[in-house]
Amino acid sequence: MSTDAVVTTAAYEACPVTGVLRIIGDKWSPAVLRLLAERGHGFNELDRSIEGISRRMLTRTLRSLEESGYVLRTPYGPAPARVEYTLTARGRSLREQLRALGQWASVHDTGP
Repeated sequence: MSTDAVVTTAAYEACPVTGVLRIIGDKWSPAVLRLLAERGHGFNELDRSIEGISRRMLTRTLRSLEESGYVLRTPYGPAPARVEYTLTARGRSLREQLRALGQWASVHDTGP
């Protein structure tokens, strides 16, 4: 095996996989995306459905996914203010890839 291969910082930063994993590869994004792949959820519903996540971290995760174009935040109802989170077209297009990655992980025993 050759040791001549070098991945430069520029090549690493330009890699599209690196960019996607930077957004969805954190601890909580996969859980949020998995739930939203089923249907839209309100904030409290997501909070109750993801064991161990703090409300602050859920807010940060949702905000990151929204800013990256994977999640849509839709306010509704006059009072109290309510919000529903759903996947955007970009988020929905990721479902099959995440499903395939999950199947690959199961076959290769990469779970916790």
